[in-house]
Amino acid sequence: MAAATQPQKATYDAIVIGAGIQGSFTAYHLAQHHRNTLLLEQFNLPHSRGSSHGQSRIIRSVYPKDYYSSMMPDSFRLWQQLEAEVGTRLYRQTGLVVLGPAGDPELESCRRSLGDCQVLDAAALARHFPGFRLQAGEVAVLDSTGGVLFADRALRAVQDVFRRHGGTVRDGEKVLRIEPGAVVTVTTTGGVYQAPRLIITAGAWTGPLVEPLGLCLPLQPLRINVCYWREKEPKSANMGSISPCFLAVGLRQAPHDIYGLPALEYPGMVKVCYHHGSPTDPEKRDQVPSGADHPDISLLSSFISSYLPGLETQPAVRETCLYTNTPDEDFILDRHPKFSNIIIGAGFSGIRGHPHPNPSIPELRVAGSPTLPLLPAGHGFKLAPVVGKLLCELSLGEKPSHNMAPFAINRFPNVLQAAL
Repeated sequence: MAAATQPQKATYDAIVIGAGIQGSFTAYHLAQHHRNTLLLEQFNLPHSRGSSHGQSRIIRSVYPKDYYSSMMPDSFRLWQQLEAEVGTRLYRQTGLVVLGPAGDPELESCRRSLGDCQVLDAAALARHFPGFRLQAGEVAVLDSTGGVLFADRALRAVQDVFRRHGGTVRDGEKVLRIEPGAVVTVTTTGGVYQAPRLIITAGAWTGPLVEPLGLCLPLQPLRINVCYWREKEPKSANMGSISPCFLAVGLRQAPHDIYGLPALEYPGMVKVCYHHGSPTDPEKRDQVPSGADHPDISLLSSFISSYLPGLETQPAVRETCLYTNTPDEDFILDRHPKFSNIIIGAGFSGIRGHPHPNPSIPELRVAGSPTLPLLPAGHGFKLAPVVGKLLCELSLGEKPSHNMAPFAINRFPNVLQAAL
């Protein structure tokens, strides 16, 4: 949207920057609290430029960190509430299996987070889910609540309910300037807006947005390959849409986790991805450097040959997604240290074991087709209803409904700088 000659001016109770799933749920909760809320998005909706699109995400109760597992009952309840509000199915229960070496610390943490759960050896897993094959010394933990969220459908649903409650969405408006104060002023390419509270949920663009506010957050955007693998026997009873989601942890040949979802997006193709990526600038991620390779594709091919023998060992479709991580892989959900009416939600991807690179954003270093849409599968989508609730509570000065200590900005040293 081109800048208007006479920018419109409007006042709201709250402004949310970023209409991905986290920002949309934040705006949804604010509207349900009867706050006149503006949801701003720099790209025209719907779009595939950020981290909240694509057809599917995993949802699960199992988590190695207890402060996430304690949020999941609330998250399931809020997803069900949204389903009831829109009269549309947003979740398919498939079950989820966590695979790994017996005694692996992350696997054991997952098992403890479920309490009374099934631990399956190779024979038991083959009986339950014939498409999977465990290796010697490995076991699987079954999370029967796990399944698939229909991501694009869910994002549309939460935005529709937000509008139904009187919320305003303005897309195609890039934020140019944020002026803090008792009333925050946000200038975009399409207008000037004011509100006593501002929530920033801008994904990979959060860092540049908050730098002029004196914050240097250690956020690293990453580019991830998303791969789809064809069934050897179409409509096989062993694989395809009837199989569970899975997460493979602690494998000797894979320093990072591998995850997969049933064949729902492309018929006859199972999504299997390596939870690892290369640093990227979100403004330049479509640039494809010559000679770049995909070592993770070879790793995934080897994994599929060993664990999912019903799939072809070369990907039939390869796309990319955009993650944004913090060094400790936990969210940022907090007030600005200096401007308490500016709330920040960021770092929702989380890749276990990934060494955090230099916080300065490097050039894109991984190949991929710029013509393919980004289809992410990050850490935060399943928790978005609770994240939005917490960001809403922070902005309204209410007591947060969950433990916020793991998500504080001050856990990172030297983030508060002089405003530019």
